[in-house]
Amino acid sequence: MKLDRIIWGILLLFVGGVLLLDNFDVIDFHWWNVWSFFPIFIIILGINLLFGKNNSQAGSIITLVILVVALGFLFVKGQEKPHKKFWWKDRSIHFRSDMDDDDDVDIVDGKRTWLHFSEPLTVEANKKTTLTISGGAMSFEVKGATDSLFAANLQNTRGNFKLSKEITDSVTHLIFKMQDRKDGKWAVGEGNEADLYLNNKPIWDLNINLGAGDADFDLSNYKVRTLNFEGGVAKLDAKVGSLLPITDVNVKTGLTDVTIAIPNGSGCQIKSRTGLSSKDFEGFIKLDKNTYQTPNYKTATNKIFINFEGGLTSFKVEKY
Repeated sequence: MKLDRIIWGILLLFVGGVLLLDNFDVIDFHWWNVWSFFPIFIIILGINLLFGKNNSQAGSIITLVILVVALGFLFVKGQEKPHKKFWWKDRSIHFRSDMDDDDDVDIVDGKRTWLHFSEPLTVEANKKTTLTISGGAMSFEVKGATDSLFAANLQNTRGNFKLSKEITDSVTHLIFKMQDRKDGKWAVGEGNEADLYLNNKPIWDLNINLGAGDADFDLSNYKVRTLNFEGGVAKLDAKVGSLLPITDVNVKTGLTDVTIAIPNGSGCQIKSRTGLSSKDFEGFIKLDKNTYQTPNYKTATNKIFINFEGGLTSFKVEKY
């Protein structure tokens, strides 16, 4: 049997076994932790290229031993609680900034450590506001309320963030986005965190797009009409409230851990279209292959609709 087939067979057995154990709550596995150690797979690929063409029995045994040891290591790491740090966290690369002179930036020991952004509350924004957040390799967390419409504090950012605003049909559109860097060097140190603050007066439509990173959004005290999340290798913890009659939560992900917390008294319907995933919908009634509802769904005055599409994902809905 070819070595490539054995390697793929072991990998599929590993993924399938972990997902099965996770589905039956034997383990609590975090795929985000596995991604943090993805260089292991590059090493295995390199070893396979070195020995695979020679049909060497010794080389095949070495490759398989390293693969099994690596998967054992990942199995242990995957069950650890995720941290808001990345695999490059111990590196230190400084950057030269082309920010405007009036940007509110703290400089410590010649390094930029925090960037501050804010948008004042206006009459238009007091009604309805759309906020789009786009970035990569960052940890975003909603820390609380602000007298401004929106505020953010960023630490050790890897890119040049920009906050812009548009007003159309009495709706305020905020875009908080990481810009492409054309020159200079960016800081890639421990942290890469963004603390976010929202005003609790407007009705919010939130769009979050993360290539890699994690988002911790406690939105229980905000009037959130829509929460849209797209992520590649990302982690989402979202807590929604009951301040509006209807809230839509739409999640589309790749290799991700997703936890949505909803109020006990809210009626909730889940539409889940996934590939390999861990589903934990305690307290829900299964209507068909993809649809789940809380027992009080028809009678509840507040309803939350959750639509989920994902691949290798852990997806949970919890009540509080």
